[in-house]
Amino acid sequence: MLKRPNHEEYSPYFEGYISQVPEGDYQAFLQSQLDEIVAIYAQMTDEQALLRYAPGKWSLKELLGHITDTERVMSYRMLRIARGDTTNLPGFDQDVFIANAAFDDIAVADLLRDFQAVRQATFTLLTTIQEAAWPRLGVSNSSAMSARALAYIVAGHAQHHLNVIQARYI
Repeated sequence: MLKRPNHEEYSPYFEGYISQVPEGDYQAFLQSQLDEIVAIYAQMTDEQALLRYAPGKWSLKELLGHITDTERVMSYRMLRIARGDTTNLPGFDQDVFIANAAFDDIAVADLLRDFQAVRQATFTLLTTIQEAAWPRLGVSNSSAMSARALAYIVAGHAQHHLNVIQARYI
């Protein structure tokens, strides 16, 4: 079972995400998130998925695209660090990603399929990481980061946005 990362394994910036992940079976938690996201988005029309809870906030389509893009980036970092790469992995600007993705022009069903594919890739990646590699440290956005912390960030980031969806959109 994947253990919670120690505070030395990540920048304090990520504490809010890591704290969103409950104790227990990490992969079961990822699966429950997948099920919840599918349940929320599968019944939405494209028009409903354009909802923004306030002017200037992301639409539900953009939010799903953001969750997916972030999981891709964090899983890639997890892979690199787990495999022993100590290259300083660059940060990314989420607002630039959103501005250049045109998620609102993509069918919500396609965005949901993309998320499901990325989450499935995360599941398969997790099976290829050896126990000794989880606490391995690399550098991400000029901060020390472990593969284990990145796994928790993937789950915690998605949970953060699920909480936002529940509180502000639904």
